[in-house]
Amino acid sequence: MLLIDSSGWIEFFTEGPLADEYARRLKDPSKIITPTIVLYEVYKKIKRERTEEDALTAVSLMKGTSVVALSESIALFAADLGIKHSLPMADAIVYATAMENNCKVVTGDSHFRGLDRVVFVS
Repeated sequence: MLLIDSSGWIEFFTEGPLADEYARRLKDPSKIITPTIVLYEVYKKIKRERTEEDALTAVSLMKGTSVVALSESIALFAADLGIKHSLPMADAIVYATAMENNCKVVTGDSHFRGLDRVVFVS
């Protein structure tokens, strides 16, 4: 199982230079989990920089993965991970969601660099 971070989804949807690298990992949506905070971040960024229609299309595709809501256990685990690794809130939630679901985080976000179970795309 993989968790594609917001940076990866945005790279994919905006056809950035690393889009093909993320597309390769997105071939089987049944093996992808998506925290609700990632839906928020991707929707917000694409709506702000493109259109609401583009943002809704992106979210619709993301909903083909296993969407994981923020639970109490993930929230508390995220707080602990945020303290331990100096992670911003959203990144801590993403990382905690991945750890709780026993999967790797695929990202280009430098906040995750050096953490266990992170595949860094650059």
